[in-house]
Amino acid sequence: MTAPVLSVEGLSVDARTPQGARRVLHEVSFTLDAGETLCLAGESGSGKSVTSLAIMRLLAKSSLRVAAGAIKLGGQDLLALPERAMRRLRGGDVAMIFQEPMTSLNPVMSIGAQLTEAIRIHQGAEDAPARARDMLDAVRITDPARRLAQFPHELSGGMRQRVMIAMALSCRPKVLIADEPTTALDVTVQAQILTLMRELKGEFGTSILLITHDMGVVAEMADRVAILQGGRIIEQAGVVPLFAAPREDYTRALLAAVPRLGARAGEDGPPRVTMISPPPPQPGESPVLFVRDLSVTYRARGGWFGGGSVLKAVDNVSFELRRGRTLGLVGESGSGKSTTGKAVLGLIPFAGEVAIDGVPIAGLSTREMRPVRRKAQMIFQDPYASLDPRMSVAAAIAEPLAIHGIGTAAERRELAAELLRRVGLSPDHASRYPHEFSGGQRQRICIARALALEPRLIVADESVAALDVSVRARVLDLMLELQETMGLAYLFISHDMAVIERMCHDVAVMRAGRIVEAGSRRAVFEAPTDPYTRELMAAVPVPDPTFRPVAVLTPG
Repeated sequence: MTAPVLSVEGLSVDARTPQGARRVLHEVSFTLDAGETLCLAGESGSGKSVTSLAIMRLLAKSSLRVAAGAIKLGGQDLLALPERAMRRLRGGDVAMIFQEPMTSLNPVMSIGAQLTEAIRIHQGAEDAPARARDMLDAVRITDPARRLAQFPHELSGGMRQRVMIAMALSCRPKVLIADEPTTALDVTVQAQILTLMRELKGEFGTSILLITHDMGVVAEMADRVAILQGGRIIEQAGVVPLFAAPREDYTRALLAAVPRLGARAGEDGPPRVTMISPPPPQPGESPVLFVRDLSVTYRARGGWFGGGSVLKAVDNVSFELRRGRTLGLVGESGSGKSTTGKAVLGLIPFAGEVAIDGVPIAGLSTREMRPVRRKAQMIFQDPYASLDPRMSVAAAIAEPLAIHGIGTAAERRELAAELLRRVGLSPDHASRYPHEFSGGQRQRICIARALALEPRLIVADESVAALDVSVRARVLDLMLELQETMGLAYLFISHDMAVIERMCHDVAVMRAGRIVEAGSRRAVFEAPTDPYTRELMAAVPVPDPTFRPVAVLTPG
């Protein structure tokens, strides 16, 4: 038997805290063979990314340190190497794709400069520009010569991730570490990236250590799987036996939490999570949200008076949403979903008709919009970015009440505590700050804040996209419970078809600013008529390793 390309033996990592060292990684051991894909899977905080950063020797020395163990690349102990030698290995023999390409790429350097820098440092190649162009071509980016002169902000999320893959593979590493490489990508782009990684693995013979919490991605990509929980590997097996007969309760819970496309077949709406039956609509009751011929137009480069092209981000969109129901807006990035969500709340200029609870909002002043805003709230995708890091949780939840002059300070604090209970958090957490909570907890705090004014409409913009599958399932159940008990109407924006199927009564599929298909959840998912809808559904990862579809890889 040949020796493994990478072996991790008894790796333990300590975090420095005011109370002393706290172990966050406990004797983690695994091997990675040549040409193999090993998936490290588990929820946030399980130790996946800490493991990858320890392998790369990129742990923040002020807060984390390797306490014990060995990491061997081809028999060479990486922990024993001096930093100069390790710097030569990074990007050369072992490379890494980070989760968020926009923060990993230098915003003031062109794509070509960043690619050639990596090639020159590790290869000293005189033909670095030509090789950079060849690598962009290898990752199927259209017009690679032009892309070399562009900057990261000029590329889409999928194209930026392809650039990261090109950079990582430019020096033909023995090991490629991919840390959540598709988490924030649309399902169609995700399918293309996964197919690309499989093809490049075969072409370059690279071994892949794939880190993810998405068990559908695990099923599509992995040869073997190691499940982490609380900094420990609790189960390790081949992908087929692990999915067929997981030994650990935690593994079974991860697999059970994965939303499966088609699981709601034959049903007209989302599952019920309470015994409360919503009151039937009254005759003549107006919709909570009425939208007709909504358009949003931007003018790119040059401004309105300086020339530049006109972009119609939303083009004559019409729909309505009634009390106690959820309309799902689904489509890829750039399809106009989020722009529609902002426009219907009057957050950006628009043309057309929008009425919230029977009140037309076009042309209303800020003062006139204030009573309307009490009826409609928004939950944003990134809870950390939408919470003020300097405000306690109680202050963040009570802020809308203070803005609208509702209650005394003591009454607002009491209501904030009650809302925390409502979303499943302890009122004892009210004095804490956003950074002291997990991603799922922060999203619950954002939901509590959105409920403070007792709205009739909530626009949820990719509100669960970045959450682990089990946390996502709990947040979705919470939203369904609140809808059933409060009669809320949701405009639920997502690119995840399986989540849309689970949450929605009605669905509208958007592409290039237009709704290309709309109808009941059952009609759209069980008998889609538009080819784009069928393409979105076909791109959803299937959490079954015996089913690995042959995806068609299209250029970036």
